Amino acid sequence: MLAMPSGTPACPEDDCQHRLAAQLADMIPGAATIRVSLTDPQRTWPHLHAIVKDEAGETLKVGRNTARVAARWILRVWPEADWSRSHVFDLAAATLTRSDLVAAGRGC
Repeated sequence: MLAMPSGTPACPEDDCQHRLAAQLADMIPGAATIRVSLTDPQRTWPHLHAIVKDEAGETLKVGRNTARVAARWILRVWPEADWSRSHVFDLAAATLTRSDLVAAGRGC
């Protein structure tokens, strides 16, 4: 993460996560979660892929560019995450959880 001359992170962890959640909620009205992975089912090589769901768990239709921008922003806030697995960003809680843990009911 970038730091200011004082050595303090330019964007404290919680601030970045909550600001990102607010920006994505504005950009994609009705979004509750965004699942991000590097395995787009339509590509044979690693490629950013995002699936946006509403509160009811229904998939929202978003444009390819919007999905790609959302995925890039999420990856930039959590560069240390193991992106060989997909993750789910919960906009209400501003948390990122591996999708296999969310499916098992152990996620945040």
